[in-house]
Amino acid sequence: MNPEEILHYCLTRLEGTVLVESWGEKGIFYNPGNVLRRGVYVLTVKEKDGENDNASALDRPNVYRLNLGLRRPTFVRLFGTLPKRPAKGKIVAMDYDFSALDTLLPHPVYAWMGWVCVLNPSKGTFEALKPYISEAYAFAQEKFKKRKISV
Repeated sequence: MNPEEILHYCLTRLEGTVLVESWGEKGIFYNPGNVLRRGVYVLTVKEKDGENDNASALDRPNVYRLNLGLRRPTFVRLFGTLPKRPAKGKIVAMDYDFSALDTLLPHPVYAWMGWVCVLNPSKGTFEALKPYISEAYAFAQEKFKKRKISV
């Protein structure tokens, strides 16, 4: 799989989503009718290291990271616990190789919020991620409704 295939999959199957490019990543946001300024994150694809996010070693040739925001109970079911929020510029205190390819991992910075990631998912891994993409989409829809009411 490549980033464009993943983004295309989401934009053509997740109704009400838009692509937003910023901060060196491409994000799929739930924002039907562009009601909110940016919408609500469903997932992102990050293709380069950032100053505060380099644990995945995205500076390697052709390496990217798919990031998904899941509900906290799902994250706990997958990884046992939610870690504490790391200090600025640090990663979460979890014993994982955040640079491993084609492996479902806690997000190195945002795991404390229930985010997971996979570096360079294969087609088989992407198939296994589809239920999590659906969950991230449904979770974004729930958050969107709450934000829309407060706008």
